[in-house]
Amino acid sequence: MSGVRRSPLKLYHSYGKAVLSAFRLLSARNACSDGTVNSKGLVLGLYQKEGEKDPRLTPAGLKFDDRLNGKLKQLICETKLDGRLGRGKVFHNIDPEFSAVAIVGVGLEGIGFNELEMLDEGMENVRIAAGVGARSLQKEGVRFVSVDAMDYAEQAAEGATLAVWKYTDNITKGPKPLVPTVEMWDSPDSEGWVRGVFKAEAQNLARRLSDSPANCMTPTQFAQATVDALCPCGITVEVRTMDWIEGQRMNAFLMIAKGSCEPPVMLEISYCGTSPEDKPILFVGKGITFNSGGINLRPCKGMDEYRGSMSGAAACVAMMRCVAALSLPINVSCVIPLCENMPSGMSCKPGDVVRLLNHKSMAIRDLDKAGVVVMADPLLYGQNTYNPRLVVDVATLGMGVKKAFGGGASGIFSNSHYIWKQFQRAGSLTGDRLWRMPLWQYYKRQIIDELCYDLSNDGRGLASSCIAAAILHELVPCVDWVHIDTRGTGLLSTYGLIPYLSARRMTGRPTRTLVQFLYQMACPEVK
Repeated sequence: MSGVRRSPLKLYHSYGKAVLSAFRLLSARNACSDGTVNSKGLVLGLYQKEGEKDPRLTPAGLKFDDRLNGKLKQLICETKLDGRLGRGKVFHNIDPEFSAVAIVGVGLEGIGFNELEMLDEGMENVRIAAGVGARSLQKEGVRFVSVDAMDYAEQAAEGATLAVWKYTDNITKGPKPLVPTVEMWDSPDSEGWVRGVFKAEAQNLARRLSDSPANCMTPTQFAQATVDALCPCGITVEVRTMDWIEGQRMNAFLMIAKGSCEPPVMLEISYCGTSPEDKPILFVGKGITFNSGGINLRPCKGMDEYRGSMSGAAACVAMMRCVAALSLPINVSCVIPLCENMPSGMSCKPGDVVRLLNHKSMAIRDLDKAGVVVMADPLLYGQNTYNPRLVVDVATLGMGVKKAFGGGASGIFSNSHYIWKQFQRAGSLTGDRLWRMPLWQYYKRQIIDELCYDLSNDGRGLASSCIAAAILHELVPCVDWVHIDTRGTGLLSTYGLIPYLSARRMTGRPTRTLVQFLYQMACPEVK
């Protein structure tokens, strides 16, 4: 993969301007705070100074400089910009078309895949530069931001679209924060740009769902938001209610859900991009819309973050929307259990035992670790119903991956080396990396070596993420399987902030990596 210059993801057929417009979550309808409107701004890239070589503008930047008769190069020299990644400056009133021009460092020119970092640094640098530039113009009150593609139109679109997005649903008084319209400037790769916008808007959808307050995103409201987001794209969404869940005898799911007055919901989502006879890839997303820990109540400080315990479900919904927009030739199904985990007189008690759909018994010894309990029966149901070729579950489960990786990578567990390598490659291209964690018999013995029941939901020992993965692996005995633990990446961004995401907000990760993985599975490269 050394020297990779462009993501292989391509658009099979575009829905055109109408779908792109419908796909956007927010539009720039706001004027500047002083009542004026700054019409347009421009983001241009600057390659880093290397040795005796001076910093150099990108081809689009050089073209713009010619238009200004060399004035831009002169300003870069006077302000001593050196092209370091993410460093730059905004210049005002140097061009009649653009009221502000942001020059942002893109790092070293020609940089590609870094095996040590497991990252295509050229692509990621463009995301960072485009994001930093677009956000700086957003702060200047610019309503229309044109972005230099910097040789990677798709990645520039991703960085800029992710950077300018803001969660504004609950602002009712006064002007909402300005969210500018982002456009490509002077590049022939319009398809790449549209792909990047689709992928970034999908992640923004996951961010909006995850960041919504728990009383505004109950299981029922999440189901309605899913229907609103996916049905116009031609995706089938089945909303299963309490009576249906009871009829299917999903007792483990109901054991957690009964602690809340909010009724549980289960979603079945299907996208058919190829022959209906082809086996689908099955995704299961953890959808606990608020996780208080139940009777094993979590500390009050910071508990509001656990409105994002459904971020795995949000990433799956957003992924489905992007897959439909890109018309990928693959069949994909999702099963998403939605409920709240709350303490009440009806709550499950530590030590309660429940029988799963596969007739195994599970002891629920720690209600704070309700994720595997909620996902157990839907995971079994999905395999029986869809007969998938591959099962992927996405959830915020153990603190282990958060303590190990912080926000640097999601933990991934798999019984297939091939599938792990596909996810590893997808993460290196999207900049949203995953790292493989052990799935050993050592951890399985810590959950099944019990005298009174077959499984426990917490196991024994400190390896919380590995133990959670071992429990889920017990429920997927006969098919390739992947578990992605996003406890460190899918909730609030705090340490090691990615420059094109927002501090102290939900991240929407790993939506773009899931989309890239599905592309690789749908269109494997011919060697």
